[in-house]
Amino acid sequence: MRLQDLNWMDVERYLEQDDRIILITGATEQHAYLSLLTDILIPEKISDAIVEQETVLIAPPLNFGVSELFVDYPGTLSIGQDTFEQLVLEIVDCLVSQGFGGFFIFNGHGGNQPIARLDDMQLDGVIRYYWYDWWRGEAARQFEEAHNMRIDHANWGENFPFNRVSRDIPVNDVKTSVNLEDLTLGKTARSVIGDGTFSGRYQIDDILMMQLFDAVVKEATGLVQQLRPN
Repeated sequence: MRLQDLNWMDVERYLEQDDRIILITGATEQHAYLSLLTDILIPEKISDAIVEQETVLIAPPLNFGVSELFVDYPGTLSIGQDTFEQLVLEIVDCLVSQGFGGFFIFNGHGGNQPIARLDDMQLDGVIRYYWYDWWRGEAARQFEEAHNMRIDHANWGENFPFNRVSRDIPVNDVKTSVNLEDLTLGKTARSVIGDGTFSGRYQIDDILMMQLFDAVVKEATGLVQQLRPN
């Protein structure tokens, strides 16, 4: 259930039974041959799968994140961490004032750091929340170990059919890990990173990717269930 598909009266009725909401945070940034909105599309698709099993609202995503590293790549739109935190906190505060209390913050972007103020709000009993970086979860880690591959920026681990926008992906290639420490030597991001992929294979079988997708959905759904109001 996305807010865009409801009116305010629908939300009011929802709040009579539940107070949970999924907040998607991500970025608009280069992902090599993948969509610039990869960090939004992945948590959006997983969230849609969550609500097929657990009735919970999904807020419109915060499409911009901390992406300063990639501003040399056209299409990247970056905000600062302070701005990111302020936006998230103001959204949470607004929703709290309306009666929401359980927040599943589904983060799709590694540049966005967890917000300490949310911990304080939870300790004060104002909210219940979980910050979820899907690629760092146990489901993703088990998949990596099972297949001896590591999820990295813009590599196979983010290459789902739904965010694939190019026919030019070097499917059979394996990229040597870039050395980000070279950035401290004054080199530009594009000269160090090249096409935007950090390491590893560009693409694997879609059957495997959907296994990863399903595993993350199961894990995330369990966490959302834990946020049910008492």
